[in-house]
Formats: sequence, C-alpha cells, structure tokens
Amino acid sequence: MWAIFKREFKSYFQNVVGWLFVAALMAVYGLYYYAYNLKSGYPYISYDLKGIAFIMMIAVPILTMRSLSDERKSKTDQLMLTAPVSVGKIVAGKYLAMAAVYTIDIVIFALSPLVLSIFGKVALGESYVALLGFWLYGCACIAVGLFISSISESVIISAILTFAALFISYMMQSITGLISSSGNLLTKVLDCFDLYTPFEGYMSGCLDVTSTVYYITVILLLCFLTTQSIQKRRWAFSRKKIGTGVFSAGLIVVVCVLTVVVNLIVTALPATYTSLDFSYTQLFSLTDDTKDYLQKLDSDITIYVLNSEKSKDAKIDETLERYQGLSSHIKVKYVDPSTSPNFYKDYTDSTPTTNSLIVVSDSRSKVIDYNDIYDYDTSMDYSTYQYKQTIKGYDAEGQITSAIEYVTMDADSLPVVYQITGHNETTLGSNFTDVINKANANLQSLELFNEDKVPDDASAIIINSPTVDFNEADAQKVIDYLNGGGKAIIIGCYAYNDDLPNFNKILATYNVSFKTGVVAENDGTKYYQNPLYVLPTVKATDYTSDATDGYVFLAGTCAIDYPDDTDTVTYTQMLTTSDSSVLKKDWKNITTPKAEDGDENGPFTTGLAINDSDTGASVIVFGTPYVVDDSYDNAVSGNNADMFKDVITSMTGNVELASSVIPEKDYTLSNITINTLSAVVTGLIVMIAIPVVLLIIGIVVWALRRKK
Repeated sequence: MWAIFKREFKSYFQNVVGWLFVAALMAVYGLYYYAYNLKSGYPYISYDLKGIAFIMMIAVPILTMRSLSDERKSKTDQLMLTAPVSVGKIVAGKYLAMAAVYTIDIVIFALSPLVLSIFGKVALGESYVALLGFWLYGCACIAVGLFISSISESVIISAILTFAALFISYMMQSITGLISSSGNLLTKVLDCFDLYTPFEGYMSGCLDVTSTVYYITVILLLCFLTTQSIQKRRWAFSRKKIGTGVFSAGLIVVVCVLTVVVNLIVTALPATYTSLDFSYTQLFSLTDDTKDYLQKLDSDITIYVLNSEKSKDAKIDETLERYQGLSSHIKVKYVDPSTSPNFYKDYTDSTPTTNSLIVVSDSRSKVIDYNDIYDYDTSMDYSTYQYKQTIKGYDAEGQITSAIEYVTMDADSLPVVYQITGHNETTLGSNFTDVINKANANLQSLELFNEDKVPDDASAIIINSPTVDFNEADAQKVIDYLNGGGKAIIIGCYAYNDDLPNFNKILATYNVSFKTGVVAENDGTKYYQNPLYVLPTVKATDYTSDATDGYVFLAGTCAIDYPDDTDTVTYTQMLTTSDSSVLKKDWKNITTPKAEDGDENGPFTTGLAINDSDTGASVIVFGTPYVVDDSYDNAVSGNNADMFKDVITSMTGNVELASSVIPEKDYTLSNITINTLSAVVTGLIVMIAIPVVLLIIGIVVWALRRKK
C-alpha cells in the first residue's frame, strides 16, 4: 500500500495537477484571509474556511478525475486487477495520496492563525477545530470523487459527475427544506448525503464527535464501495477467482447497515460526551452551577423552539443539546411557526420572535425571546454614516437556566423586590435589572407615600441614592420593615447625603452613617485613570463570592461609618480602600487627591453588610450609585453585576438556586488591529506570491518531463 501511496503522491507533482490544486486552494483562501482577517481584523479563520467551502466542488473533481478513470481508459487497470496486491490496499494507497496532497494546503492554512496572533488575541482553539472540520469535509469530498472515478472510463464524465454529486450534497439542506420544513422520512434519508451541514458545526468552535464519526464512516464506506466496484470488474475479468473478496451485493448491504448503525449510536449519546467546547469564551459549556441544578431537577420540562428544525439557530441548538444531555427530564421540541402559527398563544399574548424559546412545566411557562439570548451593540459606521449592530454577548445559558428554575418553583417562592421611588432615586442599570430578572424575582416600583407600609410580599427593597429627602412617615415605614426582619440595599451619594436627614435616620437605626466627602485613592493600583475612580479591595463574604477574582468599580464614593459588632448586630466589610486613600471633605473644591487640612486619611469602608440576628434583617450599604451603573460595570467586565447577583440571591433566599443568575458570555473576541502595510504585504504573499510560485514550479516540472 505504501509503495502505491508514494507512486501516486509523486505523480501528482510530476505534472501540473497537484501544483494547480494546492495553488488554487491557497489563492482562494488567501483572498478571504486578506479580506476577513488582515483587512477587517476578524480573529477567526472559520469565516475564511466557510467562505471557500464551495471551491471544493471545483478543485476535488480536478484532483480525483484521473485516479481510476484514466487507468480504465488506458486499460492499465488490468494490471491492477491481476496484481498480487489486494484491491483494498490499492484503493487505500490512491486515496491517501490524494488526501495527502489536500493536507498540504491544510498545513499551510494552519500557520495563518499563528500569523494573526502576532497582531493580537486570536481564538486558536476555535480556529483549529474549524480547520479540522474543513479537512474532514475535504477528505469526504475526495472519497466521493474516488468512487465516481471508479465507475467511469471517461475523465471528463468523472469530473462532471463528481462536481454534480458535491453540488447536490452542498445544496442538500436547501433541497430537503423545500421538500419539508419540519422533516419527514424522505428528508432524513436525504440528510445522509449532506456532507456540508456537519462541517458547519465545527465553525462555532465545538469539536463535534458525531460529525467526526460521520465523516470517517462516509470515507470508509466510499473507499469500500470503490473497492467493490473494482472487485466486480476483477470478477468479470477472471471468473475463476471467486472468493470472499469478490464483489458481493450482500456484503455491501451489510457494510451500509453497519455504517448507519454506528452513526445512530453516536448520535444517541448525550451532547456532554459528543461535543467538546473549544470556543475561546467556552460559549457552549454549561457552568457548574447549572450542572448542579440540573442534577437535582425532578420535574419534567419541555422547551419549545419556535422554528423549523431545518432553520434552527446552530448555537442555541448546541446549548439545548447539552441541557438534554444533563437531565432526562428536559425535552426539546421544534415547532414551525409556518405550520403552527397560533402555537404560542397558549403561553403568551405577544408574538415571539422566530427562534424564541418557550419553557414549559406542569405549573407554568416562560417565554425567552430570541432577542434576549443575543446581546447587541449598536454603533455608528462612519464609512457609511449608518448604524450597525454587532453581537457582543450570548446569554442562552443564563436565560434558559433562569426559565427552568422559574417554571419549577412553588408559586409562593417567587420573590418580589421593590425599588423605592418618589425621591428622585437613581434607576438601576439594565445589567442589574437583568440580574434580578434572572433570579426570577419580580422587580416593582414602590412609592411609600401611597402605602401604609412596605408590602408583606417584599423579599427585599432597594433605595438607590435619593436626591430628595424622605418624609418622616416614609422613613419610619422603612425602619418598621427592617425591624420586622426585612432586607434592603441602601445606596448613598456624597453630593446629597448631608441634605437628607430622614433618609439618614434609616441607617442610624443601626448606628451607621455616610461620612461627609468623597474618597480619593492615592494607591496607583487601586484606582482607574482618576483617583476618584476607586477599585476597592473586595473582601471574601457571602455577598461578594463571585466578585473576589476581579475589580469592582466605584466612582465618586463616600465612606461608611459604623460601630463595632453588638450581641445581635454584626457589621461585615465588603469593599475597602487602601491606607493611602483620603476622604476629601470639601468635595466641591478638590485641587489634589492628596490629604489637605480637614481631610481624613484612610482606609475606608465603601461597602458594608449589616445583619441583625434578633430580627433577621439584612442591610447592604454602598457609598455610590455608580456601583449599579452599566457603564462602570462594563468597564470591569460585569464584576459589579456579579457582586450584585450575590447580594440579590442572598437577600431573596435563593442562595441554593443561585444557578439561575448565570452571567452573559462574550460572543466574540475583539477585532485585532493590523497596520495597512503589514496587511497588504501579508495578503499579497498568501493570495498571490505563494500560489504563483507553486504554479511556476508545477509548469517547469511538467515542461521538463515533456522534453524527456
């Protein structure tokens, strides 16, 4: 077999075919590599590979058309039929030679992510998984060409039939979609001939074992069929040599059935074992919190996807498969809106977006709109002066886990969080309202002026930096609520604290107060750009467990004054400044962050937890409203929201079910920046210089051999 492999491999580079194949594929890849990666700065080569998949329909027929057809035409196949080497080894040698020629391109492509990494951060794992998928796809296409070449004596007909077969395979998803959008027996059979769709699965960064097994079995099956095609001619050539290796229709049926069975077994395995997540941000991997929660799940859940299975969102489908793999109680069903347009009306009055999810249990349901799964960033494209949207976050796990928890909770377990209004309070950022929603808490506004007391169903209240003082009655309602074991998040602001005596009475119940002034941090490692942009030390507490590994951003924070612990009340530092910090008392006339006359030296507490064991009350105090502001939270990659999640889940009694508050995952890496000269030079080398050199070498080799 190896002798045949060497002879065949060498023959491809003794004429133009091998050089042309490698050069053509390289040139087309180089064009996409320049446009997507070098010019636009995308840190993924999956865009390039998906873009050039169509070229396989043209390149593969050129490579494979002479592999067996030419031998039949020149009658040299009779030597093969009577050779002492088995037909299987001959076929294997020829196939491996063509695959090796193709692999030369793959090896060159494999260098491109490393080149990109010189200029910035590149998703290497995702890139090489995509490259593996492209290699397997190409190898399967070569197997198709080899088989067709074995059944035709004409090189041209072999090339045309190979192109037709690959084109039909490339378009198979569209063809089956026209037959039935929801799928039937015929479309399932036709899907077996779809070589392209499994390749798309690798583009997201998941190494899909199911697709890998599919490609390997397809290659082995086609090589076997090629062998049987030759064996049939051997039988016709010498009828006396009938044996176990001779062409057998029965054997073909057995091998085909075995191929189908192997793929069915692998497909039936849970996605946990068949889908390996190599994406840079672990986009599809479920967190330990979700895994632990699903292991305890004992209620049956059905997740309806409002789309046909043919048009499904591949990323959401990958995530849902992982949920199914972790719990036998979870079932996923696709509902095609075109055939069941009123299906959603059993669960919601408003029309959900296509690809939305409806999570249903015996108790209740929850709709997850498709637009809530992806987080979009809108920006101005100044080259066209039009706004464009780009996906910046993927929140499927956060939304789905939250919905599953919601539909399985007891009705009386659903918490309500009231945000006190009526005193010009600062509103919570959307990142923080999302945390509350994911915790399956109902966030409602509450004007104390219209109520006799804080409602009994309040799991917690939020008072976010009022700029107008409470009246005495309203302040007393909050105090009564806390004395009754209530939970509260109270946030102050250095600019208004001194003018709010009734508001200050609430904290005075626990002998806590906001100090006059604003904190300036003088330790260069504890602030961001400006000494007033404090990055405090995050203490390890139940309220900060998810934030201790990163920064919390406090802009313009005041300091919190509190006494020592008593027999019933404990005071726990959550956020503290350094010894170098200074409390600037005259905050309206700051000229230096250093200590001046009248200023107070640190350290200071800027986040405090108060727990009253006698009443059961808990109060979380922060010194700035910017702790719950989106812009500052985004600056520290959502770490403020992570801390807020710990606070909310602790206060609402959802500590054991805190898995529902899963943070959004970054969708992609930031684009890399490549200067124009480097981009142009690298692009010219990849898409022009290397292919041209390869072609020249091929032509020279061919010309020299003709002279001989």
